[in-house]
Amino acid sequence: MPLTVWSNHTLRPEADALFRKSLEDLDCRLIQSTRSSKSVLTLGASDPTLAEAEVAYGQPAPADVIATPGLRWVSLSTAGYTRYDTSEFGRAMRARGTLVTNASRVFANPCAEHALAMMMAFTRQIPSNVLNGAGSREWRYLEGRYSIELLTGSTVMILGYGAIGRRLTELLAPFRCRVVGVRRTPVPEPGLEVVSFEEALARVPEAHHVVNCLPEADFTRHWCGAGFFSRMAYGSYFVNVGRGTTVDQEALAAALSSGHLGGAFLDTLDPEPLPPDHFLWRTPRCHITPHLAGGHRGQDESLVNHFVGNLRRFLTGEPLVDRILDREG
Repeated sequence: MPLTVWSNHTLRPEADALFRKSLEDLDCRLIQSTRSSKSVLTLGASDPTLAEAEVAYGQPAPADVIATPGLRWVSLSTAGYTRYDTSEFGRAMRARGTLVTNASRVFANPCAEHALAMMMAFTRQIPSNVLNGAGSREWRYLEGRYSIELLTGSTVMILGYGAIGRRLTELLAPFRCRVVGVRRTPVPEPGLEVVSFEEALARVPEAHHVVNCLPEADFTRHWCGAGFFSRMAYGSYFVNVGRGTTVDQEALAAALSSGHLGGAFLDTLDPEPLPPDHFLWRTPRCHITPHLAGGHRGQDESLVNHFVGNLRRFLTGEPLVDRILDREG
């Protein structure tokens, strides 16, 4: 009997063709949900056809997954998995041995590149000069020449050090930056300072740049708040490629408006889409990209290749990459 794979991710045509051909080559049957979505950020609607599947790819409704005992593997199309990170879901998956993976490796590199671009934009004063070109067009030679900064040799603190943080650390290597990774459990890593969240509050004044990669969770909600921003060094920069809910946006706006922070680049907001009249659009030195960090032109093909690579491992009994929800609790 062929393995049945269910999907509720609407892929771009080229990626969809690759997906279907790969499943055919591996002798797998595909059920494409009629309630599919193009956005990996959208929670899928309940779909009774999931009951026929042994493998689910995309964003299946958590309640459906719990109610489908025949599922052997759930492959999420996102790096974030907050809606699945519940005690009920975790217990159900562990009790029946259902594997759960995410797509962390697909999004780590583009998110890290986006964060690096934001950091370099600040040090080289790109945003202010772009705005000047669209406005008064003053020739600020001396002002800019002697205030522009270097990324080289700076200290970078990465909150929620994981796949994105590791890739960003690799990209920062030529700049000889000192990187401080912040994790809930500060497991040592070669050539890297890893500290706890408690230690981070004492160490953040050392950072020229803070890159937020925190996931959405009860613990992380508004973790970057007034107290944290007040401890950041005067004139330092804040970059968010984590989740919008981890930032107290009013506190951030206050830190920017007062001049304490040199600037902020935000790729994730709360809410999304951010309303046109939201105060962050008007906050000085606050720059926004609409949740683009994880994206790139070949995103869907990368997702397919990631899934198919894991599918081959699944069929041969090899360990899957990007396993999640393996802990007890």
